[in-house]
Amino acid sequence: MEKTLRGHAHKYGKNVDTDVIIPGKYCNIIDPAELGKHALEGLDADYTTKMKPGDIIVADTNFGCGSSREVAPIAIKGSGTSAVIAKSFARIFYRNALNIGLPIFECPEAVDAIATGDEIEVEPATGVVRNLTKGTQYQAAAFPPFMQSLIASGGLVPYVEQRLAQTANAR
Repeated sequence: MEKTLRGHAHKYGKNVDTDVIIPGKYCNIIDPAELGKHALEGLDADYTTKMKPGDIIVADTNFGCGSSREVAPIAIKGSGTSAVIAKSFARIFYRNALNIGLPIFECPEAVDAIATGDEIEVEPATGVVRNLTKGTQYQAAAFPPFMQSLIASGGLVPYVEQRLAQTANAR
């Protein structure tokens, strides 16, 4: 995983559900980059045209609620978004995001202080969130080393594949 994630904030409200993160008509797409072209289309039709690779989604409570669409975090990651910071996440979205290697951070104080367009920097190893535009800093929970490795590997499947290869090579 990169030492720091840096991009501009795109701020959204409460209860952003998976149906607006990736509308159902796209759920049969398997290519992450193609899914990424439709990220947040049901909430913000212009998201993929105004965001730049590395940008960060900032949202209020219960981000990723609704159906358990595994493609929702895949679409976000496929769009080039580097992370999501929210006050809270729906549990299934939280797990799905980590399973595919999308860094997500719970930090209510940062969410309250960040505005759309602010330049944000996140250190995944420490959980430090900086609002470079406003010169402020916040503390999200840091991922334990195991989860950092999982995210750095690109998600659960690549992580397990790497571990199995290491075990096979050690024999």
